[in-house]
Amino acid sequence: MKTSERQKPAGQKGTSIQITSMQKLTRKQQAILVVRLSIPAILAEISSIIMQYIDAAMVGSLGADASAAIGLVASSSWLLGGLCVSAVTGFSVQAAQFFGAGKTDRAREVFCQSLVMAIVFGVLLSVTGILVSPHLPVWLGGEAAICEKASRYFWIFSCALPATQLRQLAGGMLQCSGDMKTPGMLNIAMCILNVAFNFLLIFPTREIGIFGTRVTWFGAGLGVAGAALGTALSEVVTALLMLAGACMRFLPSFDIHKEAWRPDPIYYRNAAYISVPVALEHIVLCGAQVALTHIIAPLGTVAIAANALAVTAESLCYMPGYGIGSAATTLVGQSIGAGRHDLAKSYAWLSVMLGVGLMTVTGVLMFLFSPVLFCMLTPDTSVQALGVQVLRIEAFAEPLFAASIVVAGALRGAGDTRVPGILNLISMWGVRITAASLLAPVTGLYGVWLAMCGELCVRGMLFLFRLKRGKWLQQNFCGKK
Repeated sequence: MKTSERQKPAGQKGTSIQITSMQKLTRKQQAILVVRLSIPAILAEISSIIMQYIDAAMVGSLGADASAAIGLVASSSWLLGGLCVSAVTGFSVQAAQFFGAGKTDRAREVFCQSLVMAIVFGVLLSVTGILVSPHLPVWLGGEAAICEKASRYFWIFSCALPATQLRQLAGGMLQCSGDMKTPGMLNIAMCILNVAFNFLLIFPTREIGIFGTRVTWFGAGLGVAGAALGTALSEVVTALLMLAGACMRFLPSFDIHKEAWRPDPIYYRNAAYISVPVALEHIVLCGAQVALTHIIAPLGTVAIAANALAVTAESLCYMPGYGIGSAATTLVGQSIGAGRHDLAKSYAWLSVMLGVGLMTVTGVLMFLFSPVLFCMLTPDTSVQALGVQVLRIEAFAEPLFAASIVVAGALRGAGDTRVPGILNLISMWGVRITAASLLAPVTGLYGVWLAMCGELCVRGMLFLFRLKRGKWLQQNFCGKK
């Protein structure tokens, strides 16, 4: 396998030049770099959520049954989507550390290896989702009125999983190389495409008013299935563009010899070391969400719809945290690869402070404007009333939720994924599911969200303790070859 010596090639862009050089960075310079890398990812996440709001409002206009159908299988969709992310993580962390070490040829080899994995794994996930889609809503305890719609939605979602896997891979690789703008812009474009496709596919042909003129607008009238198909089409288009961007960055000047594409045990072993705990973590988290769905389902259609829309509404608060967490993964990964543990630790704490500060502000805004949000998401007044009350409960957890999100991103950049997975297992199943199962029969959906709020606070404290101990700094995959 072809390797390169530690170097800083001409034309290398992004954060790796600053990190591989051994110059002393001031605290202010580090903070500016954290913010500069975070902004594109945050904007992409926020735009994604705004488009999800529009998407949810479109489906919500069809009635509570439509919102409940999507909400019933939402946690299962997150599970498969999370597995796509986890499969990418093991390769993107290696690439980030190779970039930090100046070993760009090795980073490109990792990219070639990851493409082979993405195609195979994406197809396997898709087939699995398609096979379980007829039975999943029944397993989750959904009412007969929504099971057929939920099954159709999940089937279409599963068909698009190979595209989702390739989009996640290409975006993750671009981010780990220090390019946050390209995936950020393309993810924004995907959200806009999603809304445009939904507008055409969800509603029937109708007349709409444009500048005082009535115009007949084509619509497929597919309802819930149209929402799934719109998302699937936007995934396919974005995956092709994202993959083209990644290939342009990783492959133009690289000698694509056959060995680069042949599965290499070292890269796959390193990837498994990182990705398997992340996959188990997603299974734990999403399995807990599936269990929560099973707890909520007997509470009725209004509770299912209110829960699903409240989760969508809350995401406007926590998605900026995921953007900062992505930046932390890149900065910590490249710092570890460069042997700069001092920078890795500094970037991690700066990212956490930024995330906690930002999500504290968004939590306050969510508490104040939750009635406005729910008026946008659904015309059903009973769903609005219940959703506002549970959403305000969650606002109190946002600061510590931010800490857990950003710390997880920083630890992932260092390849520390096993302990965070264990912490999530303890937190989700030991606190949230246990408390929700006890409270839901007594207090309904309020109890479920009280349990969620308490669990997020516990999780945040556990992750901060892990970060403070510093054992996560011991990982380095650049020399494992």
